[in-house]
Amino acid sequence: MTDEQALIHAAQQGDLDAFNRLVLAYQDAVYNTAYRIVGDAASAEDATQEAFIRAWQHLRDYRGGSWRGWLFRIVTNACYDQLRRRRRRPTVPLEPTDAEGEAVESPDWLADPDPTRNPEAEAERAALRRALETCLQSLPPEQRAALVLIDVQNFAYAEAATALGIALGTLKSRLARGRLRMQDCLRRFPELLGALTRLNPGDSTDDSRASF
Repeated sequence: MTDEQALIHAAQQGDLDAFNRLVLAYQDAVYNTAYRIVGDAASAEDATQEAFIRAWQHLRDYRGGSWRGWLFRIVTNACYDQLRRRRRRPTVPLEPTDAEGEAVESPDWLADPDPTRNPEAEAERAALRRALETCLQSLPPEQRAALVLIDVQNFAYAEAATALGIALGTLKSRLARGRLRMQDCLRRFPELLGALTRLNPGDSTDDSRASF
């Protein structure tokens, strides 16, 4: 039994400390996934909190298999709930804001760890990141979730299908349509296509993962 499986088993027996250790292990990935699906920090925080509460409440329903797939199915459902609530509220700006309405920095998807990067490259990367975020948010939620799990969180196809509660063929179809729509959207930013090519060299295939 792995350490993670031991924690899951203990949590299923009511050990809250064991569950909190699972939360600590996954909270960043859960929040980052939620942020990319719902598109703003406040809703992502709500979806993250809601997902972990649901996971604790339904932990005994986990019967083995991919724990991450099981957990992220709860996460994506919590995100879809947030999006449905948003449709019933006034439209919010695409750019994430804090409680005072000031713009806040998005999670750094394309962070360059190289401290020697020059200001021109930094500005180019920031502009590309904004374009990718804009295009991602333009996708239907189901396609967006597929791209986030595969291209950002690096889920295997079968694991992502489990997380989304869909057949493998449906996942691949959503992923293909989402990638095509992303490409079409990015053509609105021709000045950034060179940067995208440098970040993701080589021909793409069905199993390739985009650099967003």
